[in-house]
Amino acid sequence: MAYWLFKSEPETWSWDMQVKKGKRGQEWDGVRNYTARNHMREMKTGDQGFFYHSGGERAVVGIVEVVKESHPDSTDDTGKFDCVDIAAVKPLPKPVTLADVKAEPSLAEMILVRQSRLSVQPVTAAEWKLVCKMGGL
Repeated sequence: MAYWLFKSEPETWSWDMQVKKGKRGQEWDGVRNYTARNHMREMKTGDQGFFYHSGGERAVVGIVEVVKESHPDSTDDTGKFDCVDIAAVKPLPKPVTLADVKAEPSLAEMILVRQSRLSVQPVTAAEWKLVCKMGGL
């Protein structure tokens, strides 16, 4: 299993909206960055990811699971971009803020810290375990 982080402006697509989609999940559409697209092309059903609220909140707020592997993004008229479908698994008991992540020395190399604008990014197993622990799981 691989681990990922999915970033979204909560005003556009929030954790609560994701939860309402249920086990069927929702396309993670609208991504127009080639690196993020390539990450989604690598994802497999069952991979897990952090759901991250960007913008003013800047925090990991939940865990999602890939429920459908890479397919054409239904919002892309060019045919260049793919997406995956993700479903909410569970909220973090305590959101883990970007400040929390930056304050943890062992997370200094996390892509969230180094390339903060990348909307879909890989997370190492060690990073996953530590952020989950920080979030109360």
